[in-house]
Amino acid sequence: MKKLKKRFIVPAVVFILGMCALIGAIYVVGESQDQQNRTNAKLNAMTYTERIYGELMEGIGVTDTLEQVVISGNGNINKFYDIAANMMDDSIQSIQIAPNGVVTEVYPEERNESSKIDLINDSDRGEISRYARDNDTVIMQGPLKLKQGGYGIVVRNPVYLEDKNGQKSFWGFTIVILKVPEIFSDSVEALSSFGYKYSLQKFASPWDDTYEWVYGSKEELNDPVIYDFNVYGYKWRLEILPKSGFYNNRYLLYLFIGGGVIVLLLAGLTAALISINENRKNFKRLAVTDALTGIYNRHGFDEPVEQYMRQNPQKHCVVAMLDIDDFKLVNDVYGHAAGDGALKKLAESMKQYFSKDVILGRNGGDEFSIFMPDCTERMLSLSLRSLQKKLGIFIVKVKRIHLPFHWALRSILFWLTTVQSLCVVQTWHFMR
Repeated sequence: MKKLKKRFIVPAVVFILGMCALIGAIYVVGESQDQQNRTNAKLNAMTYTERIYGELMEGIGVTDTLEQVVISGNGNINKFYDIAANMMDDSIQSIQIAPNGVVTEVYPEERNESSKIDLINDSDRGEISRYARDNDTVIMQGPLKLKQGGYGIVVRNPVYLEDKNGQKSFWGFTIVILKVPEIFSDSVEALSSFGYKYSLQKFASPWDDTYEWVYGSKEELNDPVIYDFNVYGYKWRLEILPKSGFYNNRYLLYLFIGGGVIVLLLAGLTAALISINENRKNFKRLAVTDALTGIYNRHGFDEPVEQYMRQNPQKHCVVAMLDIDDFKLVNDVYGHAAGDGALKKLAESMKQYFSKDVILGRNGGDEFSIFMPDCTERMLSLSLRSLQKKLGIFIVKVKRIHLPFHWALRSILFWLTTVQSLCVVQTWHFMR
């Protein structure tokens, strides 16, 4: 039962410890992967934020150019359509001017006729337009759904003229409507091609710190990398997240499967090694054990005796050899089964009588050897006499017949324990 437990428990322990180590390793790899991916994501967020900022500033720069034209013309713009046509590109929906806050000129005019409105007093645009006028700040409104289709961000840049006395007066707005996502399409396409989900957001207004969605994933990203930046006082935010997450679950799954196979192989190898070791021990035990009596055979008896003598050269010990009287007669009269029973009974009796440090062996037939370590002649003599009195007659059951047997010492020899003396014992045994 003990061997059976060892054969199953040890591999199970190896498997459990191996799986714990594997899970720990996967956790460490996952954390390292998470940190590395986050670092890469932060670098990419920083890089593409700068690109988006540059693309926005390039679009907003249209209003700055128009502002300079208005100022240089002292409030007049000659050839507005030619100037606007030169500044148009695929990311701009329209370019406008609004003297005194009223949109008067729009390029291209086609499909933009409805854009000519009073910004200061408009219900949807009035509040933020007045804020831009009163605070001399560029404002961005949107993204708004355009009547022409798609979405756009409206940028209004308030323009002030200065008179001879240095007094500034509000002239109106230079305006550009930037298409979304065309204005930053290069950046967002690059993010997508690099395997990122993203969300671009901005403050709803200069006085409202609530972020509104501009472009990208509308669903909330779970634990993304966030990078904030400012455009004319507006806070913008770029959130990015790898499409597969910061953990590469497929890689970790393959790692777990591969590691699990290795752990199973180790557990199986452990079980095989335990089985091989047990078999080796069993073979070794069988090689030195007498099959009938269960005590040492001649080879098994010699090995521990010689080992003891080498390790304890100064100690006295005694060797006795004995056999059963008239054992041949027992075999002839009662059969070999009775003889085998007598030999087994004698061996069991000696094992019960002598202490565990006494070495018992069967030389062959009915001959036995007894090695008494750290013992004198007198001590062995007393022990043998006591054993002879206790077991001088013993019973063996054969076919339900009780057979009495007598046994006695044929020879008792005493030597000091040396390798040479043991050889004398063996020589004596063979010459008997």
